[in-house]
Amino acid sequence: MADDEEAPERPRAAQPTPGSGVLRPGPIGGDIASVLRGLGERFRVPGLTTRHSNTVVMGAFAFVNGIISIAIMAAAALVTGEPFIFPSLGPTAFLLFYTPTLPAACPRNTICGHAIGAAAGYLSLVVFGLTDAAPALATSVTWGRVGAAALSLGLTSGAMVWARVPHPPAGATTLIVSLGILREPEQLGVLMLAVALLVLQGAVINRLAGIPYPAWAPARPSRT
Repeated sequence: MADDEEAPERPRAAQPTPGSGVLRPGPIGGDIASVLRGLGERFRVPGLTTRHSNTVVMGAFAFVNGIISIAIMAAAALVTGEPFIFPSLGPTAFLLFYTPTLPAACPRNTICGHAIGAAAGYLSLVVFGLTDAAPALATSVTWGRVGAAALSLGLTSGAMVWARVPHPPAGATTLIVSLGILREPEQLGVLMLAVALLVLQGAVINRLAGIPYPAWAPARPSRT
C-alpha cells in the first residue's frame, strides 16, 4: 500500500458511559454487554468482565435469563395454582435485559402498557358481546372476533401514545385478551401480577449490574 494511501477507518470501540463505568452499546446494540460487564465487576468474575461483549457469552446470558424468568413464573403458578405464564411476557423479558435503559422498558411503561392492553382487550370483548365466547383458537374466527381484535389493538396503540407509556409487548397482551385466550377479570389480575414479578426481576439484575434502571419512570434527559 502506498504511503499516501489512507488506511480504511476502523469501527470505534464503545466508550464508557459517563458516570456508569460500563461500556455500551455492545456489538449487537442494546445493553446486554453492559449488564454482563457490571455483573462481572460486581461478583468479581474476571472472565465475564473481559468477555462481556462476546456474542456467545451474551447469547448464553439471554438464554439463562429467559430460563430464570420462566422459572419464577412457573414457581408462582405452582404455589398459587394460577397460570402465571403468558406469551406477551416473553418479549417484555427480552426488552428488560436487552435495552433496560430505554423508556419502553421502565417499570411505568411496562406495567401501564400491559394494563392498557388488558383493559382494551376486555372492553373489546364487551363491545362485541364475546365475554362468554370460546377462544378464537378453539373455534372459527368470526367477524365479531376480527372486530374485537382490531378494536383492542387500535385502543392499545392509541392509549399508550396518549398516556406516554409505550411498551410494544402490550400489543400482544391485548390480542391475547380480545381473542379470548384470557377473558376472565381474575385472569387479567394474575397477568398483571406476573408483569410486576418480571419487572422486579429486571430491576434486581440490572441494579446488581450497575445499570441505572429507573425505580418507576424513565429519567428525564438533562438540559445543557
